[in-house]
Amino acid sequence: VQLQASGGGLVQPGDSLTLSCAPSGRTFSTSAMGWFRQAPGKEREFVASIWWTGSRTHYADSVKGRFTISGEKAKNMVYLRMTSANPEDTAVYYCAAIDFGKQAGWKYWGQGTQVTVSS
Repeated sequence: VQLQASGGGLVQPGDSLTLSCAPSGRTFSTSAMGWFRQAPGKEREFVASIWWTGSRTHYADSVKGRFTISGEKAKNMVYLRMTSANPEDTAVYYCAAIDFGKQAGWKYWGQGTQVTVSS
């Protein structure tokens, strides 16, 4: 199972961007999907997640109020709407998923999509 992230690119500070993530390969079920990012020289960090039961969402403090995660459970697709982008958001963004029935453990990962925020 692979996840394919797309939608990255070069944007200016204050701009908006939407990332998408879709599965490829065999079908599978998930409990949650999320986004992580890794900036040059830094550790990969959590950005946002969505749990299908109750549609619960969680955000890193650094993106709360600016980013919105959404998804389609039946298709195992997840989106990240980024608004008010700033240079600190520059990173490779990865989507990930937790297996159905699990409460933790990001098992499935995408290859990443580059987001660059620069004037």
